[in-house]
Amino acid sequence: MDAAADPAAVSRTPEARTEGSADEPHGQGPLTRVRIASAPVNFGVYTAEGAPIAADEMLATMRDAGYAGTDSGPIGYLGTGAELSDRLARHGLGLAGGWVDLRYGDAAGFEEDLDGLDAALDVFAGVPVDDPRFAPRPTLACPANPARFARPGEPVDPALRLSAEEWPGFAVRVLRAAALCRDRGLEPVFHHHLGTDVETVEEIERLLGLTDVSLCLDTGHLWLAGGDPVAAIGRWAGRIRQVHVKDASRDTLARVRAADGDLWEAVRRGVFPPLGAGDLDIEAVVRALGRIGYEGWVVVEQDVAGTGRGLGAVAADQRANLDRLALAGLIGGPSAVPPAPPAPPAPRGRRYGG
Repeated sequence: MDAAADPAAVSRTPEARTEGSADEPHGQGPLTRVRIASAPVNFGVYTAEGAPIAADEMLATMRDAGYAGTDSGPIGYLGTGAELSDRLARHGLGLAGGWVDLRYGDAAGFEEDLDGLDAALDVFAGVPVDDPRFAPRPTLACPANPARFARPGEPVDPALRLSAEEWPGFAVRVLRAAALCRDRGLEPVFHHHLGTDVETVEEIERLLGLTDVSLCLDTGHLWLAGGDPVAAIGRWAGRIRQVHVKDASRDTLARVRAADGDLWEAVRRGVFPPLGAGDLDIEAVVRALGRIGYEGWVVVEQDVAGTGRGLGAVAADQRANLDRLALAGLIGGPSAVPPAPPAPPAPRGRRYGG
């Protein structure tokens, strides 16, 4: 963690993170047209069953750290319907969206996966929203490609890429999924991801060229796939509708690949460290978002293994990540959901998507 981040100098309450004006010229002053969310992957939650932390305990930790919202994590982990809405309201948090993978490269598998998409859209559409900029974003993605997951990042074996003949059908199915989201009043974003069929800059640009789907730009996954997040923000400005800010270490990934480790091993080895401890130029990312006038959720992610770290260490990282963003000028507005009285403490209790 960057030693210049002084926790005493930066208030962690969301209400204190609204200094500046939403009408500031792009690229000047703190970026305040955003709300900053945390995510269950930061706590090692990748499946709804057997999660290492209870949902209420996790949300309380996020709120205490100063976040305004959360990603859903695996559908059902935070509840569904009224249970989800009530839980978010108790903690004063909004919902940024959540991961939904479908087999776009497999026509029959895609049809089977549509029930899961429909269930996820039921969850997202049922959450009250005060401002359409901060509506939940269905985060469309590919499931892991086993061969690519086993060797994530650059260079990608050309034999593992989608062929020119496969791309048109893949794109048509992405368009179908996006249309189903829009039919429910939700604007989806597509999440490029290590170990999947849409990982590299070339693959992202192919997808954007064949579809009208918006993009979830993930700084860590793009960096480890050989991309430049700052350049990408400028290049894809008109398509970016959600941002995942994540630090990453190419050296760590190189060591994992040299030892024949997969993406899970990279996560266990800390390939996504706390903000400021990896390769990401956080100030440059914040300036780039300001230049394009980005509005919406910024989700802070630091994927960690599901075991091996105590809640105190995880919570400290999440507070420090928010402080590091504030130091760089990224100061998000509060959730419009007023905090309710705290819930009674809950008892402590994979699919990879971060």
